[in-house]
Amino acid sequence: MKKILSAAALILFCGTLSFAQSKTTQALDDKFEGLSLYFYKNTLRMLNQKNDPDFDALIKDIEKMKFLLIDKGAAFGKSEYKKLLNDYKAEAFEPIMTSRYQGKNFDIYMKDKKGSSLGTVVLVNDSTSLYVLDIIGTIDVSKASSLFSTIDSSSDIGKQIKNFTNRKEKELENKH
Repeated sequence: MKKILSAAALILFCGTLSFAQSKTTQALDDKFEGLSLYFYKNTLRMLNQKNDPDFDALIKDIEKMKFLLIDKGAAFGKSEYKKLLNDYKAEAFEPIMTSRYQGKNFDIYMKDKKGSSLGTVVLVNDSTSLYVLDIIGTIDVSKASSLFSTIDSSSDIGKQIKNFTNRKEKELENKH
């Protein structure tokens, strides 16, 4: 009986490990103050308030996603961004695509094993903020900007993002 319980616990533990977010994303979240949100398949579906079938198709293979917003400020410059990209590469993420959309740079990294994707990381970088979408599962990388745009324009998430950025602006005003 003890062997069966031990085996069951080991299987559950290993299953949990396979669904862990990237260590690099977690280290970034720990090092820099930011907004951190988690989405699961059902919460992603709730973002689709327009019942867009293309959005449903885009998120169908996402199991879990961590959304991280970092206010870059003076502490996060070009060298930190290059180090971040190298840290993802050290975790066996491969660069898949780089693009620009509405003044933001997109870098997409994917980690797979024998054709089945273990994860996708979408980095959205502009002059003031870094957004990270750390996805367990897969997305059509050519439509990553659509996923980011939907999350960014969602009324509830948008409010949290605006509250976060307004809080940072108020902190700066109070310092002066």
